[in-house]
Amino acid sequence: MSSDTDHHYMASAIRLAQKGIYTTHPNPRVGCLLVKAGKVVGEGYHHRAGEPHAERNALADAGTQAQGATAYVTLEPCCHHGRTPPCTDGLIEAGVKRVVAAMRDPNPLVSGNGLEKLREAGIEVIDGIMQSQAEALNPGFVKRMREGMPYVRCKLAMSLDGRTAMASGESQWITSSAAREDVHRLRARSAAILTGAGTMQADDPTMNVRLTAAQLGLEADIPPPQPLRVVLDPQLQTPPTAKMLHQPGPVLLVCGDEARLQAGPLEAIGAQIATLPVYDNQLDLHEVMKLLAAHEINEVLLESGAVLAGSMLEAGLIDELVVYLAPHLMGSGARGLFHLPELLHMKDRIPLKIKEIRQIGEDIRITAVPSPGQ
Repeated sequence: MSSDTDHHYMASAIRLAQKGIYTTHPNPRVGCLLVKAGKVVGEGYHHRAGEPHAERNALADAGTQAQGATAYVTLEPCCHHGRTPPCTDGLIEAGVKRVVAAMRDPNPLVSGNGLEKLREAGIEVIDGIMQSQAEALNPGFVKRMREGMPYVRCKLAMSLDGRTAMASGESQWITSSAAREDVHRLRARSAAILTGAGTMQADDPTMNVRLTAAQLGLEADIPPPQPLRVVLDPQLQTPPTAKMLHQPGPVLLVCGDEARLQAGPLEAIGAQIATLPVYDNQLDLHEVMKLLAAHEINEVLLESGAVLAGSMLEAGLIDELVVYLAPHLMGSGARGLFHLPELLHMKDRIPLKIKEIRQIGEDIRITAVPSPGQ
């Protein structure tokens, strides 16, 4: 039976898990707290894939104090051998008497089996404590495990009159330096940044993370993450001179089968190439998402022009919108947020649910999610 005490310690475990927000890909962010006689005796979080999980770090921190303790963990302990041994075994061997888990692991290799193994060992088990908060730590991991698709966050910047670029195409900079720094944090937490060939040709972007380890709150020996940059380029028109190809971090170009024949110069400078069927010069966006899930991509940050953003929204592939609203006007000839079919009636509107509104420097950041049933 859960208590206010359980919620208190689970909240602390969730804060621990957040320390891995930039570094655990493709693993989930997990925190663990060991409590004995009302005192925290051990704590840990998962730092990076291939390194010990949160439970193992907390057990190492607690030492012999772990015996008879309660473990608060934000995700069901694993019970299978991967790159590290099962955490269930570590908890059992340490003599933990009680385990409180925020949520069951959506990974079918675990999915309730870890909790059952602990019960079979005589450990009291409770799950579902602060589950929604725990799921919010890992929206991409949860969606990939449950649906075989990554979580897509669409970043947009616009003026007060809803424009993303001047009529001439000029767009730097719509927002303040504080908002642009905030975008780099979104990039850093994402496993991939997605854009289209049109943006590549118009802007020649780098789409890398340009914050230091200190700015991200990382330990000095951990370099800032560089997500996979993904360009949807059906005809493979990206030139070998593109800035993106000469920055740290991997780049994946997705093209059609025929265009693949001209990939040699791009591969020679390190670009990865993937092919998918092309219809009417367009890639199937659902197949693109499945491809990224196969690459163990949990969270995607979509940074594109109005055409790709509109297509992704129409296809139902955007899970979250992050819109930076700048305090200026750009005029009726400037470009809009999305390229969408003309909507003639109020009933045709695309409903959204606003989750958060926050001021970032001079700008307003609006976080919203599509809400079809609203």
